[in-house]
Amino acid sequence: MKRIGILGGTFNPPHTGHLLIANEVRYAGDLDEVWLMPTAVPPHKTAAGDATAEQRLHMVKLAVDEIEGLRASSFEIERGGVSYTYDTMSQLIQDEPQHEFYFIIGGDMIDQLPTWYKIDELLQIIKFIGVKRPGAVSASDFPVQMVETPQLDLSSTLIRQRFLEGGTVQLLLPPAVEAYIREERLYGSSTSSK
Repeated sequence: MKRIGILGGTFNPPHTGHLLIANEVRYAGDLDEVWLMPTAVPPHKTAAGDATAEQRLHMVKLAVDEIEGLRASSFEIERGGVSYTYDTMSQLIQDEPQHEFYFIIGGDMIDQLPTWYKIDELLQIIKFIGVKRPGAVSASDFPVQMVETPQLDLSSTLIRQRFLEGGTVQLLLPPAVEAYIREERLYGSSTSSK
C-alpha cells in the first residue's frame, strides 16, 4: 500500500513554495508520493479568471516534471464543480483503495478546519499533515500531524502581481512555468522577462 500525500490548491500559478512544501512533507511524512491536485472550482478562494483549470493543471505538470516523488493530478479538474475535500477524498479512496491518503494543509487552512464541509466525516477517512505558514496560528483541536518545513512567505497572488507589473519572478517559480505563462500571456505578462 502506497502512502500518498495530496496537496490541493488553485496553483494559479504553481510556485517554489508549493514544491518546497510537497517535497519536505514527502520526506518528513515518509510518503511514497505527493500529488499536487489543482481545484476545478475552489470553495475557499476564487482565483482571477485569467488561467483556466486546464492551464493551471498544465503548469503543475511542468513544475513537477523532473522532481522525483511529486506528481500532478487531474482528479478534481476531471470531476469538475466545487472542490470540497470530503467529496474529493471519498471518491479518490473509492477509486484507489490500494493507497493510504494524507491531506496536506497550510497553517491558514488548519485555522479554518472547524468550518470545513463534513470535517468530522473527513477525519474518519484521511489523516491531515499540516505545515506552518507565516502569519497563521496553525493550531487545531483536530488531529493534525505537524511537519516542520522552511517557511517561505510566497503566494500566487504576489507572482501574478509581479507579472502584471513587469517585475522579476526569477526563482519564485520553475523556469518552465514562467516560460509557459509568458507564451500564453497569462496574468498580463509579456513574452520577455527582466
